[in-house]
Amino acid sequence: MVCIRCQMVVKSELEKLGLKYIDVKIGEADIIENILPDQLAKLDLALRKSGLLLMDNKKSILVEKIKSAIIELVHYTDEQIKVNLSDYLKEKLNYDYTYLANLFSEVKGITIEKFYLTHKIEKVKELIVYDELNLTEIADKMHYSSVAHLSNQFKKFTGLTPSHFKKLKNKRRGTLEEV
Repeated sequence: MVCIRCQMVVKSELEKLGLKYIDVKIGEADIIENILPDQLAKLDLALRKSGLLLMDNKKSILVEKIKSAIIELVHYTDEQIKVNLSDYLKEKLNYDYTYLANLFSEVKGITIEKFYLTHKIEKVKELIVYDELNLTEIADKMHYSSVAHLSNQFKKFTGLTPSHFKKLKNKRRGTLEEV
């Protein structure tokens, strides 16, 4: 689950199955009662139809929590973290960052940093497409030290300058699930 709509789908499917839950957050659902095997199978099938996967492997769950924390930070929070990303994840997930980084790389095949920067660039693309902020405002909103830093990183990830991207008619943006 990497977006608000995913949370809504999970809540809806839990309610259809009559399963009571305390909370459904991005990446996890806290269900009050024990789930019977047939309920679990029905939930899994319903979630798959919606493009979601039910995870019960502890490593996969932790990787999803890492992804969710980064996605929430980049796409749903305007606050700049007061510490570096490694400390933020360590505090949020209560795991040693080296363990998190090694696990993430092992499971996803990319580093946490690259995943984070990829999402920052996707958010920058979104802000460019909306055309409500200029590059200076976008750099500030996305916590870049300068427009030059933003532009360099944008070109490194997309092969285009932000201004060239803005001129494209067919903007190449991915969904959060694809990033």
